[in-house]
Amino acid sequence: MAEKSAAQPEQKVGKGAMRTLVSCVGEYKVPSVLAAVFVVIEVILEVFIPLIMSQIIDVGLDEDLSSFTFTLNLGASSTPVFTVGSRTDFILICGALVIVMALVSLVFGALSGRYAAHASTGFAMNVRRRVYYGVQDFSFANLDKFNTASLITRLTTDITNVQMSYMMVIRSLVRAPAMLIMALGMAISINAELAAVFGVALPILIVGVVVGVIVIYPKFMKMLKKYDEMNERTQENLTGIRTVKTFVREDYETERFKKVSSVVQKLQFSAEKMLVIAMPLMQLVAFGCIIAVLWFGGNKIIAGDMRFGMLQAFLSYIMQILMSLAMVAMVFVMLVMSRASAGRIVEVLTEQPDIEDNPSPAADSVAHGSIDFDGVDFSYGKNSDILNLENINLHIKSGETIGIIGGTGSAKSSLVQLIPRFYDVRAGSVRVGGVDVRDYRLDTLRDAIGMVLQKNVLFSGTIKENLRWGNPDATDEQIEHAARAAQAHDFVMSFPDGYDTDLGQGGVNVSGGQKQRLCIARALLKHPRIMILDDSTSAVDTATDAAIRKGLKEEFRDTTVLIIAQRISSVEDADRIIVMADGKVDAVGTHRELIATNEIYREVYNSQRNGTAPAAPDGGDGADGEEEAQ
Repeated sequence: MAEKSAAQPEQKVGKGAMRTLVSCVGEYKVPSVLAAVFVVIEVILEVFIPLIMSQIIDVGLDEDLSSFTFTLNLGASSTPVFTVGSRTDFILICGALVIVMALVSLVFGALSGRYAAHASTGFAMNVRRRVYYGVQDFSFANLDKFNTASLITRLTTDITNVQMSYMMVIRSLVRAPAMLIMALGMAISINAELAAVFGVALPILIVGVVVGVIVIYPKFMKMLKKYDEMNERTQENLTGIRTVKTFVREDYETERFKKVSSVVQKLQFSAEKMLVIAMPLMQLVAFGCIIAVLWFGGNKIIAGDMRFGMLQAFLSYIMQILMSLAMVAMVFVMLVMSRASAGRIVEVLTEQPDIEDNPSPAADSVAHGSIDFDGVDFSYGKNSDILNLENINLHIKSGETIGIIGGTGSAKSSLVQLIPRFYDVRAGSVRVGGVDVRDYRLDTLRDAIGMVLQKNVLFSGTIKENLRWGNPDATDEQIEHAARAAQAHDFVMSFPDGYDTDLGQGGVNVSGGQKQRLCIARALLKHPRIMILDDSTSAVDTATDAAIRKGLKEEFRDTTVLIIAQRISSVEDADRIIVMADGKVDAVGTHRELIATNEIYREVYNSQRNGTAPAAPDGGDGADGEEEAQ
């Protein structure tokens, strides 16, 4: 089987990838635009407040004025707005204007924040939904490329990073440049010579931001990959907590987690220490600008070329400019973090399912349960020269019960997984009901097949809710009928709440054998044309195993049943038995015929009859070595 890897090649976030993410904005375009518009209005009001304050200061300090004029622009061309004859009236009017502008600015800022939050959370919801829906369409081959922990990290941490970046783009990345341009324009209008101080400060800050982006990005990429590994360790430990406790390996697992979390901590510290360096740099430049402005501005006041209120306004604009630059730097750092996350998200969004639905199906339903393999070759690796199944030719009639026996690695599970089209063949064809499986719609084909995999999965909820996965509309009588056929009814009724018993996460409240029987009952509720039992009675005793097979034969006579088993007793009364060896069909026949003619079957039968461990001849390194763990 293709190796699952958490460390995928880095996805470049190009124009196509950005378009993929931007398309997720969807119905949240209007809130995004409103957030940007409102923040610009907020900035305009904030920029004019220092100008008004400067005139209040100048009027308050100048005792020689007989009339008081408020002007909008200071410098070469001043535009009078209003003139009053009283100093008190001027200060009161300007003070009231400052208060009104501050309150209106606050309202627009709050509205901007509200719409930005609404747009960013909606954007994240759309991205998360598209990723999740995309994973639902993946074939098993696609899922082999991403482990579960990596997908969880992408659905949580990575999308949260992108969400925060989107909020910053529509708010902070609009606010900061608008504030920078307007404040710089006001500073130049007050005194162009004094504004030349920014000619030294700006290049230093820009170079610092660019260097930071180049250095930080690869560090965050490494950190996110280690996040995947840490999540994988956590998931594996929690899933197998009973095994960990059985073997008293808590200390070992704790040490493993400690090592990987320490690596995450070191990588995160390595990335974020750049931010620690950036802040003192910003402060150094800011204080340097303030000192320079105070020095040159003070000399201008002494020389009579500048008024004190104007210097105060100029200092306010300096702070607005420097805060804008700091905000831009912070946004760029967040964008660097989200660039790595965005690449990982786009990698899932752009993954093309290996198996696509047929838009023009040859049949609307599966007519009967016949199965035909015609010259089938199959490999888990697309470009691999090693075939997991080679030249398979089998013809199974509708309603037959077929046993499948073979050693570990003989590709038993690979064979049956081609029937519901979990994987596609490399050569040849698989036909169900006389139609190539590729000519069905996937839901039509899979609705006609009940499959109980080696790894039995139950979901949180009651027994009844789990069984209705097979048929959401099943009545209580149908549920009980399927449970009786699977030999599950008696133990279900032994619980105080019967079919309303809560199973807990993953069915932790039932034993392995009980879980297997519930999974069989769930599959039977589909009333499938084909039933596949992939070693799904291994945890029950032989008497219960026999009762399950008897129930299937009596209650579901027209259903084709395929039974993969390690025990000869589970398949000896089948109509025919297929013996698999190293990805090939070694023999097909009845129990009596195979005892007489097939060495592999005879050896397994004798070893089990004599009470020794079953042999696994011709095992090799085929597919089932990993299939058994699926």
